[in-house]
Amino acid sequence: MNKEIGTRYEPNSIEKKWYKFWLEKGYFTPQNDNSRPKYSIVIPPPNITGKIHMGHALNITLQDILTRYKRMNGFKTLWLPGEDHAGIATQTAVEKKIEKEGKKREDLGRKKFLEIVWDWASTYRKTIKQQIMAIGASVDWSRERFTLDEGLSKAVKKVFVSLYKKGLIYKGKYIVNWCPRCKTVLSDEEVEYHEHDGKLYYIKYPFVDGTGEIVIATTRPETMLGDTAVAVSPSDERYKDVVGKEVILPLVGRKIKIIADIHADPKFGTGALKVTPAHDPNDYLIGQRHNLEFINIFNDDMTINENGGKYKGLDRYEAREKIVEDLEKEGFLVKIENLKHSVGHCYRCDTVIEPMLMNQWFVKMEPLAKKAIDAVENEHIKFYPQRWKKVYLNWMYNIRDWCISRQLWWGHRIPIWYCQDCGHINVSEDKVTKCEKCGSTNLRQEEDVLDTWFSSALWPFSTLGWPNETKDLKEFYPTDVLVTGFDIIFFWVARMIMMGYEFMDEKPFSDVYIHQLVRDKFGRKMSKSLGNGIDPIEVIEEYGADPMRFSLSTLAAQGRDIKLDLKHIETSKKFANKIWNATRFVILNLEDFQKQDLDNLNLSDKWILSRLQKTIKNVTHAIENYEFNVAAKEIYNFFWDELCDWYIEISKPRLKTNERSLVQNVLVYVLDNSLKLLHPIMPFITEELWQKLPTSGESITISNWPKVDEEFIDEESERKFSLIMNITKGIRNVKAEINIPQSKKVNITTMVKFTDEEELYIKVLGNVENITFSNIKPEKSASAYVDNNLEVYVELGNMIDIDSEINRLNKKIEKLEKDAEKFRKKLSNKKFLEGAPEDIIEEAREKLETIEGQIEKIKSIINSLQ
Repeated sequence: MNKEIGTRYEPNSIEKKWYKFWLEKGYFTPQNDNSRPKYSIVIPPPNITGKIHMGHALNITLQDILTRYKRMNGFKTLWLPGEDHAGIATQTAVEKKIEKEGKKREDLGRKKFLEIVWDWASTYRKTIKQQIMAIGASVDWSRERFTLDEGLSKAVKKVFVSLYKKGLIYKGKYIVNWCPRCKTVLSDEEVEYHEHDGKLYYIKYPFVDGTGEIVIATTRPETMLGDTAVAVSPSDERYKDVVGKEVILPLVGRKIKIIADIHADPKFGTGALKVTPAHDPNDYLIGQRHNLEFINIFNDDMTINENGGKYKGLDRYEAREKIVEDLEKEGFLVKIENLKHSVGHCYRCDTVIEPMLMNQWFVKMEPLAKKAIDAVENEHIKFYPQRWKKVYLNWMYNIRDWCISRQLWWGHRIPIWYCQDCGHINVSEDKVTKCEKCGSTNLRQEEDVLDTWFSSALWPFSTLGWPNETKDLKEFYPTDVLVTGFDIIFFWVARMIMMGYEFMDEKPFSDVYIHQLVRDKFGRKMSKSLGNGIDPIEVIEEYGADPMRFSLSTLAAQGRDIKLDLKHIETSKKFANKIWNATRFVILNLEDFQKQDLDNLNLSDKWILSRLQKTIKNVTHAIENYEFNVAAKEIYNFFWDELCDWYIEISKPRLKTNERSLVQNVLVYVLDNSLKLLHPIMPFITEELWQKLPTSGESITISNWPKVDEEFIDEESERKFSLIMNITKGIRNVKAEINIPQSKKVNITTMVKFTDEEELYIKVLGNVENITFSNIKPEKSASAYVDNNLEVYVELGNMIDIDSEINRLNKKIEKLEKDAEKFRKKLSNKKFLEGAPEDIIEEAREKLETIEGQIEKIKSIINSLQ
């Protein structure tokens, strides 16, 4: 056995070594063993647009915990990795890159531009892979996939053709979200809304018969060039007599009707709404209901087209200024008010989007949604935390058709060929060279590509080899769990469920765990603009992967966002040091180790073995229920508090007695199981240290997960040792409060006799010289422990001046009471309780509880001194 162990924990020296070892041994590739139950996860594929961020690090850490845990439990595990081609984001990034070289994609042509993007993809896929490795992810790299690889392209084409032939894919005019910067359509989920300081313009629309006017209010006066009606609410008494009348559209001169429609809000503006069916989703629906004309006034770069008359060629915002100026000049402008309102932005480039009526390809979603709704309603698929189930179902009940065409070059080109001679639409999985209707070879393929999420929706089964009937597909589909963020429930989760049922006739996964959003320490979303992002790779280089993983795990409470401060990771680094030093202590005391049965145990042995069984039970239950923070805190508390601070301390003198061999075996048994419990969260340090134990095997990665040994659960020993711990804490607390060094030995008086073994523990742990049994409280003593059956006092003698000490402690209470009062006021403030985030309120409660606990302890000491 190699007993050598370094004096310091140095993560950089062990992490790459062990990851290479795991890969070489092939531990991450599922073994060809059909006797084992299977467990599979497909990774949410990171976009190839740059480095992974802390949200990815959290996502990868949580999936790795589950995968390593299941592998240690004997499952045939597959965690399948891959990357997403990220159509809009990647094309935008590459276009920006070539723009710096003075080029545009149109200058290069489609073929040359795509060659550049493929080079980009190759570079960033390698970068992402290295970063995922650095985090310690036990993914099977032999099965790595890419949403544009040959197999997935085949799957995408098959799905498109199948849905088209079923009548579920169609091309039609519809209001879509247009990004003038990316020059493509965005789905509703790809539009982010931000508050803007805007203006509300009140404009007169004169009646054709000259009897007056109706005043409308709008935030976008430039769109009036495409108005084809004015709408008022049917319930609005103010306008009941004007419904059906005609007005003249200012500056344009077109006659348009006043109609009654339920969408008009009597409380907004004047209650009269200008209707521009080609440039507003709600107006589009009004236009359909009332058979209005649809007039598009924009080019795709958001300049005014020929339908804008004299404003043709102006940018949308230039046109706004000019139109407002002309309205005022001609007496149509009534007033302008300031207004805060939400405006849609492109989620990639942050440009303000424009609703546009365009010809696009769509998927009919309602027929696909039924099974996906039933699956979640009946909990064939379960959401964790449960509240996301309702969010998912609300969206599914109100689902709209999905616009799947994107005006890009990077992506899956839509497998449609238009016959230029007869106009027939040819759809095929293979390249079409001849029109199936007229035989013409004069064909043109659709220029648009499919929405990135179209290929991602197939990820759980396309990555396993579908449409081929592969061994992987048979063995690992459906997968067991999806770990992802709440922001892609609609983009991705819902669509995977729908496609899974449509093409596999089976759910894609059983559980959906929605993880937290990682924010900065102030609770703000991490962003480039704020400069508050924390780079996981930089954190790994400074602190190590294990401390970062442990921090993220301890903070991953279900339903609560993570406020990440580097102080958390510093604390986790200290924990890693504690693990290292504790293991080093054990290893250095194993020179003469001989394995023996764990019998003839004393109280402390029985206590630590019983506590270990409870910890195994609690950690196992927590991981099984996706309570990662509970699992991390359970093992932390056991290892640091119970194993290190108590059992190892009490074992030190015993290692010098005839109990040495027993203590060695208990230490090895407890440490072996503790490192295994820690391994899914902290894989590198646990492998390094476990290899040093005399009981270790080939690798902790493939070792067996600890099982609860009921024989070791001993409630009576836990009760007895807990009493000793509480007495010891009381002695230490008295010393701390009255400024006696912990290293100074004291005498204590107890009103109950202890066994010799219990006295030894109290003396060692509390640094006690003598223990006196007496029913009388000693003079000049402070209470260390009191319950119904026992009182323990620390004898102070001449170590302190009692009066001055009581005076000092009273002043300390006064200060603590002031601090407590601040928190009491805050927690009784209704405004604070209603407006503050729950974690801030909980933090205030915890601080108040801590202060009140300190006050009670000091009061107890004062009482005993008096």
